[in-house]
Amino acid sequence: MRKLLACLSIVLLGLVSVPALATQKLPSAPDLHVVEYQAKILVRVSISRQMMDVYHEGRKVHEWPVSTARQGKITPTGQWKGAQWLSRNHRSSLYNNAPMPYAIFYNGNYAIHGTDQVKKLGRPASAGCVRLHTANAKVLFNMVRDEGKDALRVVVVR
Repeated sequence: MRKLLACLSIVLLGLVSVPALATQKLPSAPDLHVVEYQAKILVRVSISRQMMDVYHEGRKVHEWPVSTARQGKITPTGQWKGAQWLSRNHRSSLYNNAPMPYAIFYNGNYAIHGTDQVKKLGRPASAGCVRLHTANAKVLFNMVRDEGKDALRVVVVR
């Protein structure tokens, strides 16, 4: 009797769900807007647009110009969960003690941080990090500090 009920359940489930699946609109791949929101704070950096979109709890709250890697350097694309560490007044140990205010390290030596070279924002200019206006870096830094490093997801796309 159990086998019969199990078979009937599978058949009925199949009859009900197949038409429903046929009418569902599935996201086209890759649709990062579907995949991305798994964190309280989502930072999406577009290398081609040289822009950063910041989402908090799924709602877009900021859009800022950035500078990613200049020619000959690389800003890696991909997704990273959580900030590795935060540094309010960081100085680069790799690039002549360059100031990196409000640094959010998300992938080894790669960070999102403020810059004093604001005239270069909106075009590639960095050694690989994601630069933004220091006032905006402070806003993002405080969001991540307040929500917790694990609340962050960074997505960098071409």
